[in-house]
Amino acid sequence: MDRVALRGLKARGYHGVFPEERAQGQTFVVDLVLGLDTRPAAADDDLAKTVHYGIVAEEVVAVVEGEPVNLIETLTERIAQACLKHEGVHEVEVTVHKPHAPITVPFDDVTVTITRSRV
Repeated sequence: MDRVALRGLKARGYHGVFPEERAQGQTFVVDLVLGLDTRPAAADDDLAKTVHYGIVAEEVVAVVEGEPVNLIETLTERIAQACLKHEGVHEVEVTVHKPHAPITVPFDDVTVTITRSRV
């Protein structure tokens, strides 16, 4: 399976269990690795035979900016399901970064990574 990766998609969301996270929001960063067969697109040099990663990026940002959830695990799952709606995408790995999580000790990042596929 071939891979198309999008890294560092940024969007403001209002996800979290604490009231201040829901009120103030924060920037989330998303990395995607889409698993698909790129051979038909490459053979014909045809965008219609692959995934349009610009559209995927817009849809992922819309999920992050959309309905708030308590857990980034839930957000990550929603993003994965949005990616799998694209016909050519057979598998997706999604990492959601929450670099401004409300943690009381110094840290660089909090991430949740999942892999989902059509089964």
